[in-house]
Amino acid sequence: METLVLNATYEPVARVTWQRAISLLFSGKVEVVEEYDDKTIRSVTFEVRMPSVVRFLRMLKRRKPVIRFSRENVYARDHGKCQYCTRKITRAEATYDHVVPRAQGGRTGWDNIVISCVPCNQTKGGRTPEQARMKLSVRPVKPAKLPDTLRLTFMWEKGMPHSWKNWLRDMTYWHGELDEG
Repeated sequence: METLVLNATYEPVARVTWQRAISLLFSGKVEVVEEYDDKTIRSVTFEVRMPSVVRFLRMLKRRKPVIRFSRENVYARDHGKCQYCTRKITRAEATYDHVVPRAQGGRTGWDNIVISCVPCNQTKGGRTPEQARMKLSVRPVKPAKLPDTLRLTFMWEKGMPHSWKNWLRDMTYWHGELDEG
């Protein structure tokens, strides 16, 4: 069983095992916000209900976020635009292009991978942009931070404990159709 962890301002920050939640509780770092009705933890000397949701009592220090090299982060860095024709493309349409092809010594990293649409990627083929007579809109670099539009949020999904629903955003809230008006 897992326990949802909230920060001091009641925002979800993690999912941990119930054992980790109990450890945080006994070290005085969290308080229990909600418990499972049907789960109990027993020892020789005490019995407690298993925590479903806990909250940190003090604000957490923010660590400087490490920006991992991933397809999602390259897509975010390039703002979802083909770096050759600058057309906006969906994640499903996006291909990841080596600016300097691996066959020519190009590496797979922040400074050599860009988002490309399929037609531009096929036109470029196994050549550099100069060899293919194509212009790269922006030279790829490792971003210092990602655009604020990319935000990962814990979402309540079917199968999660019902007690988490009050604390997690419902998928239908974000992905449901809006009425125009």
